[in-house]
Amino acid sequence: MTDQGIKSRPKYQRLALDPSGRHHLLLIDGPALSSEAADAGFDIAACETWIVIRRSAVPPEPILAEAPGAIRPFRSTAHLFSALQDRLARETMGLRIYAAGTEDFLWDIHGIADQAGMSRQELRFCHVGSKARRIFCVHCRTITAGVKTSIVACSGCGASLFVRDHFSRRLAAFMGVQVDAEAPGEVPDAEEIYA
Repeated sequence: MTDQGIKSRPKYQRLALDPSGRHHLLLIDGPALSSEAADAGFDIAACETWIVIRRSAVPPEPILAEAPGAIRPFRSTAHLFSALQDRLARETMGLRIYAAGTEDFLWDIHGIADQAGMSRQELRFCHVGSKARRIFCVHCRTITAGVKTSIVACSGCGASLFVRDHFSRRLAAFMGVQVDAEAPGEVPDAEEIYA
């Protein structure tokens, strides 16, 4: 059971440097940029790079200056997002953000950048890693994360939700609608399709 042809589904491309940018900030959900995430001509040395290492002990090196070639490790995505909010609060025009990671990671960055006044044209995203989805229940407004199946129980109201391809950029989530609303109890088998 799939829901195809919906135009709101985000489309991602391999990362390519925007020559109109004054400064380039690369955000990676992991310790390194995947080879599938960037065009052959993408020069990582032209970017200030922030990586999520997922370790409590961040290397003892000092935080490097905001300059091309600098690499800054973060212990978690929350740690990176907090630093990004601080950075964008004092940033000037000309910054370009490039991000590679899961859809949740990308759209959390989008939300932070949007709140800071950045436009979609200043952001470049490449989806790599898990295809698990963040689902918004249209009935109780709860968000359920890490969904890999076509039907999931809402973590808020318990409704069996059909995971649609309709994506809300405002909510940074796919929509989930009650699959048995018209025939209570008739819930088809869930298929794992977002691994």
